[in-house]
Amino acid sequence: MKKTYRFPYVHYPLLPVQFHHKDRKTPVIAALVDSGGDSVVIPRAIADYLGVEIERTETAKTAAGFTSIEKTKLKMVIGKNEIIYEDMDVFVINNNDMPVLLGREPLFEDFEITFRKKKKEIVLTEA
Repeated sequence: MKKTYRFPYVHYPLLPVQFHHKDRKTPVIAALVDSGGDSVVIPRAIADYLGVEIERTETAKTAAGFTSIEKTKLKMVIGKNEIIYEDMDVFVINNNDMPVLLGREPLFEDFEITFRKKKKEIVLTEA
């Protein structure tokens, strides 16, 4: 049987996430589910807080225009240890005004996602 996870939908499709690196972890962050984005993207402040090593990649086109982008590997936990991604590629953007974005990879690869705004919930069902 496929597992189903339910999260509240309040104004925007946000999921509670936490990032881990070695012995550090972020507080729980409301991350925007971004069906138009390819990957998970975090602002530089989160990478700095976690003390991660970052490698430079090419310039990327975003909704906010072209920007330099870097990447790292992090553990990402969604909900209360409900969904865990170990050693995941995460892109770091030099814009601390951006929210955490959860793009199609890996979330949309692993789950059927239903936005039920009228019922005020987001439903993730294992694909």
